[in-house]
Amino acid sequence: MSNMREQLLAKTAGIRKTSAIAEGEVRRTERTQTAPGMAGALAVAQLRIQELEAAGVASQLPVADIVPNPWQPRRVFNDARLSELAESVREVGLVQPIVVRRVESGYQIVAGERRWRVHKMLDLEMIKGVVVECSDSDMAVLALVENVSRDDLSDYEISVSIKRTEKEFPDRKRLAEALGLSRSGLFQFLSFAKLPPFILHDLDIQPRLLGANAADAIASTIRKFGDAGLAAAKEVWPEVVSGDLPQGKAAAAIKTLATRGVAPAGSHERSIDKFFAGKEHAGSITKDANGFAVKFKPGVMTEELEAQIRSLISQTFQHRPK
Repeated sequence: MSNMREQLLAKTAGIRKTSAIAEGEVRRTERTQTAPGMAGALAVAQLRIQELEAAGVASQLPVADIVPNPWQPRRVFNDARLSELAESVREVGLVQPIVVRRVESGYQIVAGERRWRVHKMLDLEMIKGVVVECSDSDMAVLALVENVSRDDLSDYEISVSIKRTEKEFPDRKRLAEALGLSRSGLFQFLSFAKLPPFILHDLDIQPRLLGANAADAIASTIRKFGDAGLAAAKEVWPEVVSGDLPQGKAAAAIKTLATRGVAPAGSHERSIDKFFAGKEHAGSITKDANGFAVKFKPGVMTEELEAQIRSLISQTFQHRPK
């Protein structure tokens, strides 16, 4: 079988624009259909995985010698689903072996990272795997199409994967066709790369903070208003992270601040500091001309913590004017 890139391009070469399809050609159905490009990409990926599995012989491999696919787009794995899979592996063992390729340090996963993670959760030393030959381009494309259609993969994770895989296609038009996306839909995913570093840093930790539509709107607004837009985004973004501002309203809030005239970066007129409980974002402290405010995320404030805060305030402001 030829290179994965060539297969995807061949699979999508004949796809026409929606405007070129006559009404009589469309079969009406009540079921939602996957876009042609996505269907083709997924079909080719599944065939490629099956071919790779058939070409090798399953054997027991050391779990510690295996690392994930470096093109893996997923930042967050669903703990509940991993636990369900772990229970299945504990009861009946691993039914389907993972697929890996050899590298200098051991093995890289081609397909089956969830199964590998479950083995680590269960402290199992060995895992059933098939060792295959797989190029970098195959690894990149397989990682993308295997994950991009899953409901639990965030738009940001998809965007990172698309950006990494973009070089495997001759142009963005063919990339969009291969994924079953319109060109505008593709550019919405690519708009994540235009966001400022402080937003991308938080998205690496919490990839579901922004969807593609909101990311595109925020990036466009910042670009439109230049330095004022960037300064406004720094003011608004902590409110999105804390959940106080819906992501869909962030671009409008940035525009409002930018057009009113926001203090330049480094100004002390307003400051917002986030605080954490371990690795979890617990709340924020805002200081501006209107006062000093502390906000806690839902579920963080316990009765004991509330009592401590009330006691501190009471001790600090115990003297009242007569």
